[in-house]
Amino acid sequence: MARRGGAPEVSAGSMADIAFLLLIFFLVTTTIETDAGLDRMLPPIEPPDTDVVIKEKNIFQVNINKSGQLLADDNLIDLKDLRAKAMDFLDNNGDKSCAYCKGKSNPDSSDNPDKAIISLKNDRETKYSTYITVQNELVGAYNDLRNRESMRLFKRPFVQLEADYLNPETDSDVKDELKEKVQRIQKLFPQKLSEAETSSSN
Repeated sequence: MARRGGAPEVSAGSMADIAFLLLIFFLVTTTIETDAGLDRMLPPIEPPDTDVVIKEKNIFQVNINKSGQLLADDNLIDLKDLRAKAMDFLDNNGDKSCAYCKGKSNPDSSDNPDKAIISLKNDRETKYSTYITVQNELVGAYNDLRNRESMRLFKRPFVQLEADYLNPETDSDVKDELKEKVQRIQKLFPQKLSEAETSSSN
C-alpha cells in the first residue's frame, strides 16, 4: 500500500535549463553603454629631431578661466562669438596661398588653413561643462568650414559624408569613394586643435 502524506518532491532537474535560458535572455537584451570621448591626436612620445618654428600669428589662443570667462587672443569674448572668431582665423588666408578661402586676408592673422593652429588652455577649476562647450564650438568651426567646401565640391555636407563613411552598414565600394571625399575635405581644413597644459589660479 502506498504511503500517504509528506511533502511532495520538487523536481530540480529543469532549474539549470531555466537559469541558462535566463542568462541567454539577459545577454541578448542588455545593451552595453560605451563612453563617448573627444577625438584628439596625441603628440609623439619622442620630440621631433628638428625644431618646428610656428609664427605667433598662426596660433589662435583660447583661454578659459575658473569663472568660465573666455579670452581669445587676449580679448574677452562671449561664448556665442567663439565659433565665428575661430572660423575667421582658420579661413583668413593671410599669405593669399589658399584658393578656396574666403577670409579677409589680414596679414596679422593666420597665413592659411594648413598653418593655422588653435590652442586651448583652461584653468584647473574650470567647469567640465564649460570646457566641453568650448571644445564643441571650436570643433564646430572646423565642421562649418568643411561643410561649406563639401557643399561646393560634392553638393553634400561634410558631416553627412563622414557619417555615411563611418557607418558600418555602408557598402565597401561606396565607403572607398566616401573615404577619398572625406580625406580631401579634411585636407582643406586640417583640424589642428592643441591643448596647452592646464594652469592653476592663485
